[in-house]
Amino acid sequence: MIADMEDLLALARSRTAEGRHRLVENITDLFLSPEYRLSDHERALISDILIKLVDSIELDLRRELSVALAHSDVEMTELARRLANDDITVAWPLLQRTRLLQDVDLIEIIRFRTEEHRVAIAKGDGVTEPVSEALVAYGGIDALEALVNNPKAAISRSAMAHLVAEARRYDSFHEPLVSRHDLPTDLAYRLYWSVSAALRRHILEQFDIDEATVDEALRRANQAAEVARAEANGAQVTAERLVRRLAEAGDLTIDFLLNTLRNGHMPVFVAGMAFLVGVDQPTVWRVVTDKGGESLAILARAVDMTREQFTAMALLTTSSRGGPEVQSTAVVEKLTSLFNRIDTAKARKALVLWQRDRVFDEAIEELRHVRESGGAVAGS
Repeated sequence: MIADMEDLLALARSRTAEGRHRLVENITDLFLSPEYRLSDHERALISDILIKLVDSIELDLRRELSVALAHSDVEMTELARRLANDDITVAWPLLQRTRLLQDVDLIEIIRFRTEEHRVAIAKGDGVTEPVSEALVAYGGIDALEALVNNPKAAISRSAMAHLVAEARRYDSFHEPLVSRHDLPTDLAYRLYWSVSAALRRHILEQFDIDEATVDEALRRANQAAEVARAEANGAQVTAERLVRRLAEAGDLTIDFLLNTLRNGHMPVFVAGMAFLVGVDQPTVWRVVTDKGGESLAILARAVDMTREQFTAMALLTTSSRGGPEVQSTAVVEKLTSLFNRIDTAKARKALVLWQRDRVFDEAIEELRHVRESGGAVAGS
């Protein structure tokens, strides 16, 4: 073992492969070990030697050096930057433990290196919000999946919103997203429409809806409802007028609306439920045509249905669209159990959030269509 800086410098002047191997071996074994503490002068000297040497040593030596540096307490930022931009087998240890790298370094690697480098960063312990945004902007599906599965990653709201949107295409995002402690409530409710029944129940039971979020959602949703009302088709308009007359006469009841379902008058049922809960008709249509059934429990709770009324509604709405999904006893029992656990106030807030997100999705789709057709948005 070489323990003397002069001997180390002499070895650094060697031009042979054996000399380079012995130099790296001694630096990693001695100066990058936890037991050894470098002075500022020694650290600067060794860093300079290694930076000059790194481009000429073999891949396995660079990999060995990267592992040693990643697990040491020695700060050699420039050397770490060089190795982190190397072949992925060299870069991986440093990208997993990014203490020696700044956000600007990681973002540059994300932009200009390989998907394997992005995956390594996404799995690492140094993912900050700016880094998460870069991963979302430049990463492929593998990097995004690694990011959403990393509980240590600090994911910005904008990056989280992108991941929630991508979850419509990638089922593998569903469970890790719902399990994240930093998933905002409104994004959780947006994700609701993409996930399985079990994850839906988790969202409904675990996420508390912030009053300020709902107030803002309600303001936007009311504006959207006015637009939707003005554009409603004839059947919806007729149904809405009937519902308003019934409400004014005090005859708009849950039992009446269930009878409209039994008689096949779905537009009246939808208009009545929308009136009672205070959301627009398209949101209620989305709920009653949803095959999962869990959202029906939310709608039922929002209008203070009894358990018996909810069971009847679940069976009737499923029958009206010709599906078998909730007709089995086991499924009805699961939905009823969920119904029992959801309170009215939370159910109403959930419906408001769903209305806001539906309007948002429609606006995005309209903008996409306009962009593709080269036209202009109506009224602009």
